[in-house]
Amino acid sequence: QVQLVESGGGLVQAGGSLRLSCAASGSISGFNAMGWFRQAPGKQRVLVATVTSVGITNYADSVKGRFTISRDNAKHTVYLQMNSLKPEDTAVYYCGANRYGVYAAWGQGTQVIVSS
Repeated sequence: QVQLVESGGGLVQAGGSLRLSCAASGSISGFNAMGWFRQAPGKQRVLVATVTSVGITNYADSVKGRFTISRDNAKHTVYLQMNSLKPEDTAVYYCGANRYGVYAAWGQGTQVIVSS
C-alpha cells in the first residue's frame, strides 16, 4: 500500500500563492489518476483537481484558471499550484491515489488558510 504525504500548506493572504506537494512512498505510475481534495470546517471533502496517468487534468469550477495540478512520476510526486487564493479556499487539502475508479490511498492532509 503506497503512503502519501502532503506538504506545502500554510497561512497566506488573499491573492497569494501556495504550492502543495504530495510525495508517495512508491511509484504512482500504476494509479489511474491522482487527485487533490479539500475539506473545509463543517463541510464534506470535495474534489479539487485530478491528473490521469497520461496527464489529462480536470478541475472543479471553483478553482479553474487559478489552480494547476501536475505529476512527476520519476519523483513519485503530485503538485498543486494554487494562485490568486481566496478566503473560501481555506481548507485541509488531501492527496489521493485512484485505482480503477476508487481512491484507495490518502495522505494525512495539509492545512491551507487564506486570510482576507
